[in-house]
Amino acid sequence: MDKSKFAFGKQNYILLIIGVVAIVLGFILMGGPGSTETHFEPDIFSFRRIKLAPTICFAGFLFVIYAIMHKPKNR
Repeated sequence: MDKSKFAFGKQNYILLIIGVVAIVLGFILMGGPGSTETHFEPDIFSFRRIKLAPTICFAGFLFVIYAIMHKPKNR
């Protein structure tokens, strides 16, 4: 198999996987019980769901962009 036909190198794919895992982790951290019409869930305003999870998702998206733009040294 000719490696020159691939769009990315091995390092790019590893960085992409790390970024996607960070995005998925951020969305998992955003999850949790929601409020209903009869019960208010104060956990929807917790630090984890309002600040931490979106920050992790944003960092994951930035990392994916970096992984796509990253040019290996040996090329």
